[in-house]
Amino acid sequence: MTKSVGSGVRCQRCNKGVFLTDSNTGEMFCSKCGFVATDRIEQEGPEWRAFSKDEGDNRTRTGTPTSLAMHDMGLATIINPLNKDATGKPLSASMKSTIERLRTWDNRSQVHEPADRNFRQAFSELDRLKTKLALSDAVIEKTAYIYRKALDKGLVRGRSIPGLIAASLYAACRNTETPRTLTDVSNGINIKRKDIARCYRLLLRELDLKMPVVNPVKCVSRISSIAGLSEKTKRKAVEILDQAAKIELSAGKDPMGLAAAALYLSCVINGENKTQKDIAVSAGVTEVTIRNRYKGLKEALEL
Repeated sequence: MTKSVGSGVRCQRCNKGVFLTDSNTGEMFCSKCGFVATDRIEQEGPEWRAFSKDEGDNRTRTGTPTSLAMHDMGLATIINPLNKDATGKPLSASMKSTIERLRTWDNRSQVHEPADRNFRQAFSELDRLKTKLALSDAVIEKTAYIYRKALDKGLVRGRSIPGLIAASLYAACRNTETPRTLTDVSNGINIKRKDIARCYRLLLRELDLKMPVVNPVKCVSRISSIAGLSEKTKRKAVEILDQAAKIELSAGKDPMGLAAAALYLSCVINGENKTQKDIAVSAGVTEVTIRNRYKGLKEALEL
Protein backbone atom coordinates (compact mmCIF):
# COMPACT_ATOMS: atom_id res chain seq x y z
CA MET A 1 0.00 0.00 0.00
CA THR A 2 1.46 3.34 -1.06
CA LYS A 3 0.34 6.89 -0.43
CA SER A 4 1.45 10.34 -1.54
CA VAL A 5 3.48 12.36 0.91
CA GLY A 6 2.12 15.71 -0.35
CA SER A 7 1.36 17.48 -3.60
CA GLY A 8 4.07 20.10 -2.97
CA VAL A 9 6.93 17.62 -2.38
CA ARG A 10 8.62 16.84 -5.72
CA CYS A 11 11.57 14.63 -6.52
CA GLN A 12 14.93 16.46 -6.34
CA ARG A 13 16.44 14.25 -9.07
CA CYS A 14 13.90 14.37 -11.94
CA ASN A 15 11.71 17.24 -10.69
CA LYS A 16 8.68 15.52 -12.30
CA GLY A 17 7.28 12.93 -9.94
CA VAL A 18 6.03 13.26 -6.37
CA PHE A 19 7.22 11.19 -3.44
CA LEU A 20 5.20 8.14 -2.45
CA THR A 21 5.48 6.13 0.77
CA ASP A 22 5.31 2.36 0.93
CA SER A 23 3.76 1.62 4.34
CA ASN A 24 4.94 -2.03 4.26
CA THR A 25 8.63 -1.49 3.53
CA GLY A 26 8.96 2.05 4.93
CA GLU A 27 10.53 3.40 1.73
CA MET A 28 9.87 6.88 0.33
CA PHE A 29 10.42 6.95 -3.47
CA CYS A 30 9.69 9.04 -6.55
CA SER A 31 6.62 8.07 -8.60
CA LYS A 32 8.44 8.78 -11.93
CA CYS A 33 12.12 7.83 -11.72
CA GLY A 34 11.92 5.52 -8.70
CA PHE A 35 14.55 7.43 -6.72
CA VAL A 36 14.47 6.24 -3.06
CA ALA A 37 14.74 9.24 -0.74
CA THR A 38 14.72 7.25 2.52
CA ASP A 39 14.36 3.59 3.41
CA ARG A 40 13.11 4.01 7.00
CA ILE A 41 10.19 6.12 8.30
CA GLU A 42 8.42 6.41 11.60
CA GLN A 43 5.49 4.10 12.13
CA GLU A 44 2.23 6.04 11.89
CA GLY A 45 -0.05 3.25 13.12
CA PRO A 46 -1.10 2.51 16.71
CA GLU A 47 1.26 0.75 19.11
CA TRP A 48 -1.44 -1.70 20.26
CA ARG A 49 -2.26 -4.98 18.52
CA ALA A 50 -5.71 -6.45 18.03
CA PHE A 51 -6.32 -10.21 17.87
CA SER A 52 -10.07 -9.98 17.28
CA LYS A 53 -12.63 -7.57 15.86
CA ASP A 54 -13.79 -6.60 19.37
CA GLU A 55 -10.26 -5.67 20.38
CA GLY A 56 -9.81 -3.74 17.16
CA ASP A 57 -12.96 -1.69 17.81
CA ASN A 58 -11.86 -0.92 21.36
CA ARG A 59 -9.02 1.58 20.90
CA THR A 60 -8.49 2.28 24.58
CA ARG A 61 -4.74 2.39 25.18
CA THR A 62 -4.80 2.06 28.96
CA GLY A 63 -7.27 1.51 31.76
CA THR A 64 -8.22 3.96 34.48
CA PRO A 65 -5.34 4.98 36.77
CA THR A 66 -5.07 3.26 40.12
CA SER A 67 -6.23 5.36 43.04
CA LEU A 68 -6.60 4.85 46.79
CA ALA A 69 -9.81 6.89 46.63
CA MET A 70 -11.58 4.10 44.72
CA HIS A 71 -13.16 1.26 46.68
CA ASP A 72 -11.22 -1.31 44.63
CA MET A 73 -8.22 1.00 43.96
CA GLY A 74 -9.07 0.84 40.24
CA LEU A 75 -8.01 -2.81 40.01
CA ALA A 76 -11.41 -4.47 39.63
CA THR A 77 -11.77 -7.54 37.43
CA ILE A 78 -14.46 -7.49 34.76
CA ILE A 79 -15.39 -10.69 32.95
CA ASN A 80 -16.69 -9.83 29.49
CA PRO A 81 -20.41 -10.65 29.15
CA LEU A 82 -19.82 -11.84 25.58
CA ASN A 83 -19.35 -15.61 25.62
CA LYS A 84 -16.51 -15.61 23.08
CA ASP A 85 -12.84 -16.44 23.25
CA ALA A 86 -9.89 -14.27 22.14
CA THR A 87 -10.31 -15.25 18.49
CA GLY A 88 -14.01 -14.34 18.50
CA LYS A 89 -15.28 -17.94 18.43
CA PRO A 90 -18.25 -18.88 20.66
CA LEU A 91 -17.42 -20.82 23.83
CA SER A 92 -18.38 -24.44 24.24
CA ALA A 93 -21.36 -25.32 26.47
CA SER A 94 -19.20 -26.59 29.35
CA MET A 95 -16.86 -23.59 29.22
CA LYS A 96 -19.83 -21.22 29.01
CA SER A 97 -21.30 -22.58 32.26
CA THR A 98 -17.87 -22.32 33.95
CA ILE A 99 -17.44 -18.69 32.88
CA GLU A 100 -20.99 -17.87 33.99
CA ARG A 101 -20.25 -19.32 37.44
CA LEU A 102 -17.00 -17.34 37.67
CA ARG A 103 -18.80 -14.18 36.60
CA THR A 104 -21.40 -14.64 39.34
CA TRP A 105 -18.84 -15.18 42.09
CA ASP A 106 -16.70 -12.30 40.86
CA ASN A 107 -19.70 -9.97 41.04
CA ARG A 108 -20.67 -11.18 44.52
CA SER A 109 -17.19 -10.88 45.95
CA GLN A 110 -16.84 -7.27 44.75
CA VAL A 111 -20.17 -5.87 45.88
CA HIS A 112 -21.10 -7.70 49.06
CA GLU A 113 -17.91 -7.48 51.16
CA PRO A 114 -18.46 -5.30 54.28
CA ALA A 115 -15.20 -3.40 53.77
CA ASP A 116 -16.10 -2.76 50.13
CA ARG A 117 -19.50 -1.32 51.09
CA ASN A 118 -17.79 0.87 53.69
CA PHE A 119 -15.31 2.20 51.14
CA ARG A 120 -18.08 2.88 48.61
CA GLN A 121 -20.01 5.04 51.07
CA ALA A 122 -16.93 6.83 52.44
CA PHE A 123 -15.37 7.62 49.08
CA SER A 124 -18.66 8.85 47.59
CA GLU A 125 -18.74 11.40 50.45
CA LEU A 126 -15.10 12.22 49.75
CA ASP A 127 -15.85 12.82 46.07
CA ARG A 128 -18.55 15.35 47.01
CA LEU A 129 -16.19 17.11 49.42
CA LYS A 130 -13.50 17.35 46.76
CA THR A 131 -15.82 19.39 44.54
CA LYS A 132 -17.24 21.53 47.36
CA LEU A 133 -13.89 22.47 48.90
CA ALA A 134 -11.91 22.60 45.61
CA LEU A 135 -9.25 20.14 46.77
CA SER A 136 -6.35 18.69 44.79
CA ASP A 137 -5.88 15.02 43.93
CA ALA A 138 -2.91 14.82 46.33
CA VAL A 139 -5.13 15.76 49.29
CA ILE A 140 -7.79 13.24 48.24
CA GLU A 141 -5.22 10.43 47.93
CA LYS A 142 -3.80 11.28 51.36
CA THR A 143 -7.33 11.27 52.83
CA ALA A 144 -8.05 7.83 51.37
CA TYR A 145 -4.72 6.54 52.72
CA ILE A 146 -5.52 7.76 56.27
CA TYR A 147 -9.06 6.36 56.12
CA ARG A 148 -7.82 2.94 54.94
CA LYS A 149 -5.38 2.83 57.87
CA ALA A 150 -8.22 3.74 60.24
CA LEU A 151 -10.37 0.92 58.84
CA ASP A 152 -7.51 -1.58 59.19
CA LYS A 153 -7.18 -0.65 62.89
CA GLY A 154 -10.93 -1.03 63.43
CA LEU A 155 -11.54 2.64 64.26
CA VAL A 156 -14.62 2.85 62.02
CA ARG A 157 -16.62 0.31 64.03
CA GLY A 158 -19.34 2.07 66.05
CA ARG A 159 -18.56 5.48 64.54
CA SER A 160 -20.06 7.57 61.75
CA ILE A 161 -18.49 6.92 58.34
CA PRO A 162 -19.03 10.54 57.13
CA GLY A 163 -17.55 11.85 60.40
CA LEU A 164 -14.43 9.73 60.09
CA ILE A 165 -13.89 10.52 56.39
CA ALA A 166 -14.28 14.24 57.23
CA ALA A 167 -11.69 13.89 60.02
CA SER A 168 -9.35 12.07 57.62
CA LEU A 169 -9.80 14.89 55.11
CA TYR A 170 -8.97 17.54 57.69
CA ALA A 171 -5.89 15.54 58.73
CA ALA A 172 -4.82 15.34 55.08
CA CYS A 173 -5.28 19.10 54.68
CA ARG A 174 -3.14 19.71 57.76
CA ASN A 175 -0.51 17.24 56.55
CA THR A 176 -0.27 18.79 53.05
CA GLU A 177 -0.55 22.36 54.44
CA THR A 178 -3.73 23.04 52.49
CA PRO A 179 -5.55 26.01 54.10
CA ARG A 180 -8.92 24.43 54.97
CA THR A 181 -10.34 24.90 58.45
CA LEU A 182 -12.36 22.45 60.52
CA THR A 183 -15.38 24.72 59.99
CA ASP A 184 -14.96 24.49 56.19
CA VAL A 185 -14.97 20.71 56.31
CA SER A 186 -17.90 20.70 58.74
CA ASN A 187 -19.99 22.96 56.49
CA GLY A 188 -19.07 20.91 53.42
CA ILE A 189 -20.22 17.58 54.83
CA ASN A 190 -22.97 19.01 57.11
CA ILE A 191 -21.73 17.42 60.36
CA LYS A 192 -21.19 19.16 63.69
CA ARG A 193 -17.71 20.58 64.13
CA LYS A 194 -17.20 18.94 67.52
CA ASP A 195 -18.00 15.48 66.09
CA ILE A 196 -15.32 15.86 63.39
CA ALA A 197 -12.87 17.22 65.99
CA ARG A 198 -13.48 14.17 68.19
CA CYS A 199 -12.76 11.80 65.28
CA TYR A 200 -9.71 13.87 64.31
CA ARG A 201 -8.22 13.54 67.82
CA LEU A 202 -8.90 9.80 67.68
CA LEU A 203 -6.96 9.52 64.39
CA LEU A 204 -4.03 11.49 65.78
CA ARG A 205 -3.88 9.28 68.87
CA GLU A 206 -4.45 5.85 67.33
CA LEU A 207 -2.52 6.29 64.06
CA ASP A 208 0.28 8.33 65.70
CA LEU A 209 0.02 11.11 63.10
CA LYS A 210 2.42 14.05 63.33
CA MET A 211 0.92 17.26 61.98
CA PRO A 212 3.05 20.25 60.92
CA VAL A 213 2.24 23.69 62.32
CA VAL A 214 0.17 25.67 59.81
CA ASN A 215 2.03 28.64 58.34
CA PRO A 216 -0.16 31.79 58.65
CA VAL A 217 1.26 33.07 55.34
CA LYS A 218 -0.65 30.31 53.51
CA CYS A 219 -3.93 31.72 54.87
CA VAL A 220 -3.30 35.25 53.59
CA SER A 221 -4.19 34.58 49.94
CA ARG A 222 -7.48 32.96 50.86
CA ILE A 223 -8.63 35.71 53.24
CA SER A 224 -7.58 38.54 50.91
CA SER A 225 -9.33 36.86 47.98
CA ILE A 226 -12.64 36.56 49.87
CA ALA A 227 -12.38 40.08 51.33
CA GLY A 228 -11.36 41.62 47.98
CA LEU A 229 -8.11 43.18 49.21
CA SER A 230 -5.43 44.62 46.95
CA GLU A 231 -2.15 42.92 46.09
CA LYS A 232 -0.21 45.68 47.87
CA THR A 233 -2.08 44.97 51.14
CA LYS A 234 -1.51 41.25 50.73
CA ARG A 235 2.25 41.65 50.23
CA LYS A 236 2.54 43.93 53.25
CA ALA A 237 0.67 41.36 55.37
CA VAL A 238 3.14 38.65 54.30
CA GLU A 239 6.03 40.92 55.35
CA ILE A 240 4.40 41.49 58.75
CA LEU A 241 3.93 37.76 59.29
CA ASP A 242 7.56 37.06 58.29
CA GLN A 243 8.76 39.60 60.86
CA ALA A 244 6.45 38.08 63.50
CA ALA A 245 7.84 34.60 62.77
CA LYS A 246 11.43 35.83 63.26
CA ILE A 247 10.67 37.06 66.78
CA GLU A 248 8.57 33.91 67.43
CA LEU A 249 5.40 35.91 67.97
CA SER A 250 3.27 33.45 65.97
CA ALA A 251 4.00 30.47 68.24
CA GLY A 252 0.82 29.02 69.75
CA LYS A 253 -1.48 31.42 67.90
CA ASP A 254 -4.34 30.45 65.60
CA PRO A 255 -2.87 30.85 62.07
CA MET A 256 -6.15 32.08 60.56
CA GLY A 257 -6.61 34.71 63.27
CA LEU A 258 -2.98 35.85 62.98
CA ALA A 259 -3.24 36.14 59.18
CA ALA A 260 -6.48 38.13 59.51
CA ALA A 261 -4.87 40.52 62.02
CA ALA A 262 -1.84 41.00 59.75
CA LEU A 263 -4.16 41.83 56.84
CA TYR A 264 -6.09 44.33 58.95
CA LEU A 265 -2.83 45.94 60.08
CA SER A 266 -1.72 46.09 56.44
CA CYS A 267 -5.03 47.76 55.52
CA VAL A 268 -4.46 50.41 58.20
CA ILE A 269 -0.89 51.06 56.99
CA ASN A 270 -1.88 51.25 53.30
CA GLY A 271 -5.06 53.22 53.96
CA GLU A 272 -7.37 50.56 52.50
CA ASN A 273 -10.95 50.97 53.68
CA LYS A 274 -11.79 47.61 55.30
CA THR A 275 -13.35 47.08 58.70
CA GLN A 276 -12.45 44.43 61.26
CA LYS A 277 -15.83 42.83 60.65
CA ASP A 278 -15.17 42.45 56.89
CA ILE A 279 -11.90 40.62 57.48
CA ALA A 280 -13.31 38.61 60.41
CA VAL A 281 -16.15 37.28 58.25
CA SER A 282 -13.70 36.41 55.42
CA ALA A 283 -11.36 34.59 57.81
CA GLY A 284 -14.07 32.87 59.87
CA VAL A 285 -12.81 34.30 63.17
CA THR A 286 -14.26 36.80 65.63
CA GLU A 287 -13.55 40.52 65.73
CA VAL A 288 -12.19 40.12 69.27
CA THR A 289 -9.52 37.73 67.96
CA ILE A 290 -8.47 40.22 65.29
CA ARG A 291 -8.31 43.07 67.84
CA ASN A 292 -6.16 41.05 70.24
CA ARG A 293 -3.77 39.82 67.53
CA TYR A 294 -3.67 43.28 65.93
CA LYS A 295 -2.66 44.86 69.22
CA GLY A 296 0.03 42.25 69.80
CA LEU A 297 1.50 42.64 66.29
CA LYS A 298 1.50 46.43 66.46
CA GLU A 299 3.28 46.57 69.82
CA ALA A 300 5.82 43.79 69.07
CA LEU A 301 6.77 45.11 65.64
CA GLU A 302 6.49 48.80 66.68
CA LEU A 303 4.36 49.73 63.67
